[in-house]
Amino acid sequence: MEFTRLGSTGTQVSRLCLGAMSFGSMADWMIPEDASFAIVKRAIEGGINFFDTADVYSRGESETILGKALKEYVRKREEIVVATKVYIPMGKGPNRGGLSRKHIRHSIDDSLKRLGMDYVDLYQIHRFDYHTPMEETIEALDEVVKAGKALYVGASSMLGYQFGKYLNMADSLGRSRFVTMQNQYSLLYREEEREMNPLCAEEGVGLIPWSPLAGGILAGSREAGTTRAKSNMGGGTRYNRPADHAVLDAVRQVAAARGESPAQVAIAWLLSKPGVTAPIIGATKLGQLEDPLKAVDTRLSDEEIAILEAPYVTQPVTHIPGPNDLAPGAPRPD
Repeated sequence: MEFTRLGSTGTQVSRLCLGAMSFGSMADWMIPEDASFAIVKRAIEGGINFFDTADVYSRGESETILGKALKEYVRKREEIVVATKVYIPMGKGPNRGGLSRKHIRHSIDDSLKRLGMDYVDLYQIHRFDYHTPMEETIEALDEVVKAGKALYVGASSMLGYQFGKYLNMADSLGRSRFVTMQNQYSLLYREEEREMNPLCAEEGVGLIPWSPLAGGILAGSREAGTTRAKSNMGGGTRYNRPADHAVLDAVRQVAAARGESPAQVAIAWLLSKPGVTAPIIGATKLGQLEDPLKAVDTRLSDEEIAILEAPYVTQPVTHIPGPNDLAPGAPRPD
């Protein structure tokens, strides 16, 4: 395993981050505690020390399972870097979602209790909140850091100008700065290369992309007919444009020539991109970790990268929550 800095911080993280969204029971593609434990154990054996979850994943069940697994397999807390997220409603009723000072204050305590930890290394806002003043969110996150409940703060999918405003405001207020951006980025979705990725590179913000295999499509899950591949989280009916199929053909071409798997090549491509700290890999089967682990040592040539990138055609930006997406008392899935 290789290690790198978490954004511009001094904290060292593995070049892969294990995502725990599959841990739980809210969907038929998710996995129970025993299978989740096995995946965490293999990730640690492979050198992964970076783990990501969110309060909303299986309504807290993911955090609980991840915390128990890490306690089982990790000797010292300082050996691992743990991230979780806040924003999406955890139930019906007022103040159950969003980025208000009140919700953040309750949510960090609830997440820590489920994880069985005194602090998380990275506390991330899951989306942009149109209903809460940005100053309130920034100040609330800074209070979490000052209370010792999180070491750093990060953000996830939003528009580039929104994240730029967050960064500028945190600086002007002298508050804790966002050190990471968890955005959607893969060979099948490269719209973040327009604004978000250059912004993060300029500001020293590390990228920890989610869905690096496009919900498994780049690994061949659609051909295998997996349950997750048919779901929205696994791509569903997306990535069916002629250009998308051309990208998949290019990945298979490069992989075949190298004698490697498409998943290994797709992750290796992402690891080669500027500013990428650690793609977030998910797994529902133990063997799904092997190709990403091999990808850390894989080096693609400039010619291979050109072949992989040539077929891509720009597409509409994936849905970013708008002003009405967090109506009071209206929980929704991630």
